[in-house]
Amino acid sequence: MSDAERTRRVLVTGATGYVGSRLVPCLLEERLTVRVAGRSAERLRARPWSDEVEIAVTDLDDRAAVRRALADVDAVVFLVHAMGGGRGYQEREARMARIMAEEAQRAGVGRIVYLSGLHPRSQELSEHMASRERVAQILREGEVPTLVLEAATVIGAGSASFEIIRHLAERLPVMPAPSWVHNRIEPVAITDVLHHLTRAVVVPEPVSGTFGLGSGERDLRFADLLEEYAQEAGLPRRRVFALPLPAPLLSGLWIGLVTPVPLAIAVPLAQSMRHEAITHRPLAEEVLGSPPGGPLPYRRAVRAALEAQKSGDLASSWDDDAAAARGPEAPLPEDPDWAGHTVFTDVRERRAEGVDPAAIWQVIEGIGGASGWYSTPLLWSLRGLADRLVGGPGLHRGRRDPWHLREGDAVDWWRVEKVEPGRLLTLRAEMRMTGRAWLQLGVEGTDGYEGPDESNGAVYRQRAVYFPDGLLGRLYWWGISPFHALVFPSMARNIIAAAKRQQGLDQDRRGAEGSGPTRGRSALRRRAGRSRDSRRRGRR
Repeated sequence: MSDAERTRRVLVTGATGYVGSRLVPCLLEERLTVRVAGRSAERLRARPWSDEVEIAVTDLDDRAAVRRALADVDAVVFLVHAMGGGRGYQEREARMARIMAEEAQRAGVGRIVYLSGLHPRSQELSEHMASRERVAQILREGEVPTLVLEAATVIGAGSASFEIIRHLAERLPVMPAPSWVHNRIEPVAITDVLHHLTRAVVVPEPVSGTFGLGSGERDLRFADLLEEYAQEAGLPRRRVFALPLPAPLLSGLWIGLVTPVPLAIAVPLAQSMRHEAITHRPLAEEVLGSPPGGPLPYRRAVRAALEAQKSGDLASSWDDDAAAARGPEAPLPEDPDWAGHTVFTDVRERRAEGVDPAAIWQVIEGIGGASGWYSTPLLWSLRGLADRLVGGPGLHRGRRDPWHLREGDAVDWWRVEKVEPGRLLTLRAEMRMTGRAWLQLGVEGTDGYEGPDESNGAVYRQRAVYFPDGLLGRLYWWGISPFHALVFPSMARNIIAAAKRQQGLDQDRRGAEGSGPTRGRSALRRRAGRSRDSRRRGRR
């Protein structure tokens, strides 16, 4: 879309945050000119939508910078929170809100939209929630029409509240918890939040006031959110026992210890959980309209967030480009490291000087079956035997073809998920385990590579990826990690050594055999033939 086709300009502050990074594409779809504000131009330019927006490098504490960012702006979406910034964040949030309200009035901005948190009206609030309410009050007291949307737990991969639910449910089958786990808390799907934020910007006349966002499920308690997450994730039943003490500070420290969510975020959120958070009228849908199909129920929102995790292939679960192409409820590459489901990896990379990448690929494509796995055969055999004893395929399936692989082929206890000839092989494990696992083997030429005679060498990459199911899945990974330390380094080393041998033999006979696509296969065939003969002798 050309710039001429975009008319109204909206400034999004906090555009690199969880909600902001997902809101920008929604606003672009509405043919709006979007200006994004942030302190780091590099972080803003790293977003997939960076070529479609105006970038304003702005510290919201800097009045002059805010004034420049507001030039010719019709609407502001205020999504900045300083909660993760340590002590004194309440004053920083209030100061930023005051500057925004005053400068928006000076610039003639038509409306401000602010996303706050659900909280009771007649109780003393936690520091985190009191700060949110103070920001809302400052913005409402300004001259610019202001719409405040209040949401409790936002459900979507990458949301801090959702990640706390995810990690607690996945890691702890039995959870002693503070008394606030019996407080009512009304969740809301990230897709519904984005719907209402977008509508708040595009409705013809600005809407002022404070409105609640939720799923309509006002009887859910935090313990229910944990238990229902476990059901959607296919985990055994989780049991949550409430202790007689609220302990907001200790519970925040406990969340920070058990989950990867940073303490600076976990503690304020836990302190706010001592309040019930359910919607009361007026509701956002009464003035902005309901999302298509109505508010998304909690379990359906969880199901959508877990869709990528359960999709069954590594590309849609792991690959950044695939993740970016999915909906806002899925994780994005720019989400924090602690967001998303737990992933364990073992990554190896080795440079092979003077080795043709094609020779390494021939070893990769011939792996398994009679050729074996190039590392500690005894450990592979023991793991295969253990898998057979519990009903898995073990190592007995071998391969359909000793030299070529295609998607869907069985390779011992693996299944070929994807083949990119000459570049990458992705195998999905079919052994019995409490989780899902992949093994990726890849190769590429180094800079300057143009052929066997001009090669600077190759880079071999090997990656084992494991998605654990619950606590048992984590214990499984930790239990086999010492064996990985033996198996995977030697596997990478031996694959390169095998490729070097094949390349040397091929160069010796190149004059007689040519340099066609079968180059180097003879060594593999002899090795596989010897292996098959030894197996036959063993059976006799």
